Amino acid sequence: MKYSVPRGTKDILPNETPLWQKLEAACRKVFSLYNYIEIRTPVFESTELFTRSIGATTDIVKKEMYEFKDKKGRSLTLRPEETAPVVRACLENNLIGPDLLTKLYYIGPMFRYERPQAGRQRQFHQAGVEVFGSADPLIDVEVIQLNLKLFEEIGLKDLSTHINSVGCARCRPEYINQLKNYFKEKTKKMCEDCRERFKTNTLRILDCKEARCQKYIEQAPGSVDVLCAECKDHFEAVVSKLKEQKITFKINKRLVRGLDYYTKTSFEIVSGELGAQNAVSGGGRYDTLVEDLGGKPIPAVGFAVGMERIIQLMPNAELRMPNEGRTILYIATLGDDARKVGFRLISQVRDKGISADMDYLGKSLKAQMKAADRLGAKYVYIVGEAELKKKSGILKDMETGEQKEVTFDALKEEM
Repeated sequence: MKYSVPRGTKDILPNETPLWQKLEAACRKVFSLYNYIEIRTPVFESTELFTRSIGATTDIVKKEMYEFKDKKGRSLTLRPEETAPVVRACLENNLIGPDLLTKLYYIGPMFRYERPQAGRQRQFHQAGVEVFGSADPLIDVEVIQLNLKLFEEIGLKDLSTHINSVGCARCRPEYINQLKNYFKEKTKKMCEDCRERFKTNTLRILDCKEARCQKYIEQAPGSVDVLCAECKDHFEAVVSKLKEQKITFKINKRLVRGLDYYTKTSFEIVSGELGAQNAVSGGGRYDTLVEDLGGKPIPAVGFAVGMERIIQLMPNAELRMPNEGRTILYIATLGDDARKVGFRLISQVRDKGISADMDYLGKSLKAQMKAADRLGAKYVYIVGEAELKKKSGILKDMETGEQKEVTFDALKEEM
């Protein structure tokens, strides 16, 4: 019987992992630059955590979650996003408080049952940050700036930043009422999902990507036009401070993101090199989520980047991957006695922190030299019967072809 990777998942093969490692290293470097510390949570949580935080009527909860029962009948779900688990972990472990600024980041796999397509898998990876404790518009700007700094670090081009404010519990009802009045007659010509969203969660109509719905969505009322005084002041401050930082952006009045917990600032960074699914990162404020999940009222803001989409763009940005796993030394041996000595020598070299390898298939010297060349080895150390008698081998520089005799005892120092 032949087995294959489950639909919507992908093996990350050895020729691809250096690119992933580069992206992960860039994330850690930039996040640390802004004083964010890593947090890691389980890949599954109580289902209620997500239905309560994301919203029971969102597409994620209704259609996309991998939910299962454990042996005691408890409902668990593979995490479709990481903000709610981070909030849960912070509350459970007393990491956040009203007078405490907490900066965290994460990198890991998420799971959503979606139609697989380029840059979107059922198991996908996100890197993101969460900041708890500050309602200051400056922290919103820092988060956006950090997101852009990350993309600058890995060399991405042709990006644009879209921002909006989705308001709060005081002004959002008026906005939703305006949307209902606007879409009331138009839903007949829209997709089935939008007709259902009109009944259950009108705001989610704005998330639809269907072409026949987009022409109506593009003319829909904008949330920034009905903000309360507090939300308006906050948004104007964010806009002003983005300008002060010379960050180019576009106000998208209908940008609401796909999660119900967002308040005030919402933003996306999109790529001109991708198709309809062009968002490479997104985030915003969620000032009520901590309280909704059982904590004290603590403001928060964050974002997540889609790592598969970034990987798609990295080769297009003509990035060159360094050969981080390059073998420095390859020991080629002839005969069993030479192999024993070679194995002892290779262990000594590795103890010095030098990447080294040797033959374990009993290949000829010629075949071993070819293997060393394929590995990109910088040097080959040849040990045969004659070398055993002299307790020295031939060290060959694979780039220049130069050779010299080096004793067994001197090899690790020569490296």
